[in-house]
Amino acid sequence: MFEYELHRIRSAELRRQAAEARLVREAVRSRRAAGREAGHDAAAQEAHTDRRGRRRLPRTA
Repeated sequence: MFEYELHRIRSAELRRQAAEARLVREAVRSRRAAGREAGHDAAAQEAHTDRRGRRRLPRTA
């Protein structure tokens, strides 16, 4: 009987951890989507400039 109770406790703990992980993934996903939307809007506002991208130095070996 004792092992069964331990199993139930562990099972409930794993379910809570899985639910928390799903919540974290959803929060990250929504934050990334909001960032993409904000970046897209900013890019659309700056599209009228004559600057065609950042000038970068070539990578060194």
